[in-house]
Amino acid sequence: MNKNFKYLNVISVFFVSVLLISNVASTKIIDLKWFVFDGGTLLFPLSYIFGDVLTEVYGYKRSRSVIWLGFFMALMMSIIFIVVGKLPAASGWDNQSAYDVILGLTPRIVCASLIAYFFGEFSNSFVLAKMKIITRGRWLWTRTIGSTLVGELVDSVIFIIIAFFGILPNSLLVTLIISNYLFKTGVEILFTPITYKVVKFLKKEEREDYYDRDTNFNPFVNH
Repeated sequence: MNKNFKYLNVISVFFVSVLLISNVASTKIIDLKWFVFDGGTLLFPLSYIFGDVLTEVYGYKRSRSVIWLGFFMALMMSIIFIVVGKLPAASGWDNQSAYDVILGLTPRIVCASLIAYFFGEFSNSFVLAKMKIITRGRWLWTRTIGSTLVGELVDSVIFIIIAFFGILPNSLLVTLIISNYLFKTGVEILFTPITYKVVKFLKKEEREDYYDRDTNFNPFVNH
């Protein structure tokens, strides 16, 4: 478990960066006629793809560490945005209202985002690791798509219900969940050929293809 990997840190940086950027982009709601969703949905599915790559190549334990890193970075970003928004603005700076609209996160949204991320990402990683053992490493597409179907469903349902229940009509909540879920899983399916190439490249370069046969899947332990 103490091997030095050339690309683990790179994949981890991409994973966390995609998570943070998508959270900021989520402040804009996009209407593409067939789908209505927040801007972060365009990028957020990539975090699941990077999560799939991490678990498939390096194993659940290393993936768990990166997921926690992303969690704390997202928490820190949210706290900083809230604190900066509450601090008094300098004389002559008249953009407070714009800041509040774009970055003025509410505790409810932060809570919804972090809880959904936690359960969604760990569900995704757990399912992929277990399916890899069941399939004996074959049929990668079943693992990447199958784990995303579970993880994205958990993420979408938890986030939208916690963030908007009691604020939006129940019918709209269902529409948002379905739209987000279909779009995110659709992105995963479209990116499957690229995921295959990345996984093949990393397994060859890193000389690693980890199977979580004896792994403790408790997200709160590190062994």
